[in-house]
Amino acid sequence: MQTLKRDERLKKKQIIQDLFTTGNTFHQYPITVLWKRTKDYEVSPVQVLFSVSKKRFRKAVDRNKIKRLLRESYRKNNNDFYQFLNNSENNCTLAIIYTAKEILPYFEIEKKIISVLKRLIIEYEKNIG
Repeated sequence: MQTLKRDERLKKKQIIQDLFTTGNTFHQYPITVLWKRTKDYEVSPVQVLFSVSKKRFRKAVDRNKIKRLLRESYRKNNNDFYQFLNNSENNCTLAIIYTAKEILPYFEIEKKIISVLKRLIIEYEKNIG
């Protein structure tokens, strides 16, 4: 699934607040992941939010560039995670937060996103079982 549709983006304030208060978390430098298993979803099995700290990156240009890199690498590599969720008939809300102090090159970000998605499958299986 080489797309990141509008329905897959996490926008509802209540769901975001619930994710940040009761969601599970893990950190894999330079990314922190908050995730929560959900039973019902509107259109997509995964809803994802990308965030970059204003405190670490003052310029909006830098924050937007990092979010663009994160979205692109997620979009290109989310197939395995989607297949896992479809096979287990589960859904997920997900926040990907960039925590590094410098802008990493795309290939490093992509490598980290791939490892984060693999770890997310493992964490999800632990939480189910």
